[in-house]
Amino acid sequence: MHIVWTILLGLAAGVIAKLIFPGKENMGWIMTTLLGIAGSFLSTYLGQFLKIYEPGETAGFIGAIIGALIILFIISLFRRKAR
Repeated sequence: MHIVWTILLGLAAGVIAKLIFPGKENMGWIMTTLLGIAGSFLSTYLGQFLKIYEPGETAGFIGAIIGALIILFIISLFRRKAR
């Protein structure tokens, strides 16, 4: 059940991040879900590195959205260079 909850929260975080980030990202539902999950991992490990979170503590929903926004920003930088 934990995996299903993670997938649903990843989907919600990815959708919200795509709505906040300007521009059009051609991503389907699966990539949006993976974006939210990756954003959660990024914000968790970045927060632990910056001593915001204790070891073993995970980022919350807002942290997942912020992490997904960071990933979208990095993706947009690579897409600009490719053009």
